[in-house]
Amino acid sequence: MIDLNGKVAVITGSSRGIGKAIAEAYAKAGASVVVSSRKADACEEVAAALRAEGHKAFAHACHIGRKEDLRGLADATEAHFGPIDILVCNAAVNPVYGTMGELSDAAFDKIMDANVKGTFWLCNMVIPQMAQRGGGSVILLSSIAGLRGTTTIGCYGMSKAAEAALARNLALEWGPSNVRVNAIAPGLIATDFARALIEDPERLARVESRTPLRRIGRPEEIAGVALFLASDLSSYVTGQVLVADGGEMAS
Repeated sequence: MIDLNGKVAVITGSSRGIGKAIAEAYAKAGASVVVSSRKADACEEVAAALRAEGHKAFAHACHIGRKEDLRGLADATEAHFGPIDILVCNAAVNPVYGTMGELSDAAFDKIMDANVKGTFWLCNMVIPQMAQRGGGSVILLSSIAGLRGTTTIGCYGMSKAAEAALARNLALEWGPSNVRVNAIAPGLIATDFARALIEDPERLARVESRTPLRRIGRPEEIAGVALFLASDLSSYVTGQVLVADGGEMAS
């Protein structure tokens, strides 16, 4: 039921974690996948593994906070595979943990530039050509941190709330051209981002106890949501923020 054959998909931040899981899921569904993150060798490692399995994959390094890098990513994709059908803006940064009062201007700018401005730039580069070709699917990675307050990753949460709002706005603007734009808001997922918590049994147990499914998520479980949003199964879904958090926001 999910067939991405003939589709070209770009996934930022896809050398590890959720982004890598999405790239793998898309490749297995038949898409030509562009693996992108800051480090070229890490991107090539993932792309090479996909090619070894018989999938179509291309690696291109890109710093999401640099407009010229994003332009290069879009151009390199079109040169290698053709126009982009699916765009997943997954890459994000969070260099600090602490209260908003402790946040430096430099850290604020780094988070908002990478997580919001970079996503905004890339969408504006890619969506118009999707519209010209008759449609496409754009998926932004938000977070439940953008839906509720936090005392430790407040600026990150602000950036993720902004990405959810961006998805809604772009959905309204580009819906008449058959470009769908949605966001995913994961809960706590077993990635490097959550390493400190995962490696602390007491903290992990507290988090799991307040999650209805009594566990944290796996990257491939978010990839499943992204696969749905990229496919024709979600052809009437746009402007939404799909929460995948094991039921945490419901408790």
